Amino acid sequence: MDFKKIEYQKLLNFTCEIMKGLGYPQSQAEIASKVLVEADARGIPSHGVARLAFYKKNIDGNFTVPEAEPEIVHETPVSVVVDGKNGIGPYISKVTVEKCLEKAQQSGVCFGSVRNSNHFGIAGFWAELAARKDMIGMAFTNTRRCGIVTGGRERLLGTNPIAVAIPRDGGEPFLLDMATTTVAHGKIEVYDRRNKEMPLGWAVDEKGKDTTDAHHIEGLFKDRQGGYGGHLYLGGEGEMLGGHKGYGLGLLVELLCAGLSLGRWSKHTFEGEGSGTTHFFAAFRLDLFGNANDIKKHIDSILTDIQNSEKADGYDRIYIHGEKEWENRERAMKEGISLDPATCMLLQDFAQTFNIANPLH
Repeated sequence: MDFKKIEYQKLLNFTCEIMKGLGYPQSQAEIASKVLVEADARGIPSHGVARLAFYKKNIDGNFTVPEAEPEIVHETPVSVVVDGKNGIGPYISKVTVEKCLEKAQQSGVCFGSVRNSNHFGIAGFWAELAARKDMIGMAFTNTRRCGIVTGGRERLLGTNPIAVAIPRDGGEPFLLDMATTTVAHGKIEVYDRRNKEMPLGWAVDEKGKDTTDAHHIEGLFKDRQGGYGGHLYLGGEGEMLGGHKGYGLGLLVELLCAGLSLGRWSKHTFEGEGSGTTHFFAAFRLDLFGNANDIKKHIDSILTDIQNSEKADGYDRIYIHGEKEWENRERAMKEGISLDPATCMLLQDFAQTFNIANPLH
């Protein structure tokens, strides 16, 4: 498969022009483009510029209102609840997280809850913003219904990712960013558009059987009337390998996001007006627990000890969460971002539709 490389800034500018062509105002287009391009730069194509097709689909289906402005509907010194008014997820998240960081700087901690939003990109992008300010950041979101709960047959909960960023001394922060299902749905989309079989254990078909057919699973998701077949949660089917624990994590995210925001839970997203996606954010200062620099040094020592511990046969390195993505980004900034042929074709089609110069040529 022939990949093409493109400079970070060129892809960012190109994506922003496409977003504006889709109808997004400048401010919304800028932050959405940033989140999508950051995903590709970090080696997460499941959430990269290929998502432009999903963003267009949401506009066409009246699930997203490009020019919508979020509204704060409830707040205290340590919390904020935002109604996204069915706007674009990254813009709504930016408004909410910036408010959380402002309040956390003053009060030490803040929690943000969001209803009536849309896809907000990689969860780690939002958690990381707090870590850059000597805070621990957390970001959670529900999604369209994707997952099969332990003991059930229906798709009910989303992939419901969890992201936590913790600053360390002298390096990039610890950044855990994970779906509570075995993989994010975007990974199945990647296998679908690249015409590859996906690994066993990612999903089951409508009869509850393991499948490697990404095309078939994508077809189930395109059928909005059907509710069977979908992702397995971490640990897989049943309780033997801990599937109930992954399901529990997914449900926890659902309750934090939909429960606290009084928004829709995943089963009812994309029903009626707007997608109804909900988010939850948290930020709290390290100095609530003592000297922030001492804490960062101690955290760094823990992570360094883990990295320097004995390696298993066949491994020459132990990674800390976020390291692979930081290194991918550093490489992409020097060598360019790699895009697969299907994504390049998608961008070419958008360029022709909106009469935009295509930097991939």
